[in-house]
Amino acid sequence: MAYAVFKTGGKQYRVQVGDVLTVDRIATLAQDSEATFDQVLLVEADGTTKIGTPTVSGATVTAKVLDAAARGAKGVAFKFKRRKGFHKKKGFRAALTKIEITAIKG
Repeated sequence: MAYAVFKTGGKQYRVQVGDVLTVDRIATLAQDSEATFDQVLLVEADGTTKIGTPTVSGATVTAKVLDAAARGAKGVAFKFKRRKGFHKKKGFRAALTKIEITAIKG
């Protein structure tokens, strides 16, 4: 089975065709559209491995957007100073995009 390592949003992902993963929000993508990632760092197919310096030229990873506006789990930042009556609570949810890998070319 072929796999690739590509970079998006400052993170690296190892993927195979059919994998479903969530990446940091890509604002230019719409629901059910195609996304092409060209920052491919490594491609392995048919027993041969191509390693980029820093990227493999001509290699791409194609994905279908399943959910363009997904949200991550709720996180809470809580600050507290004892005996001062100081409490500060702030919540956040990460903005994500859910994709399914459809093709690896390299």
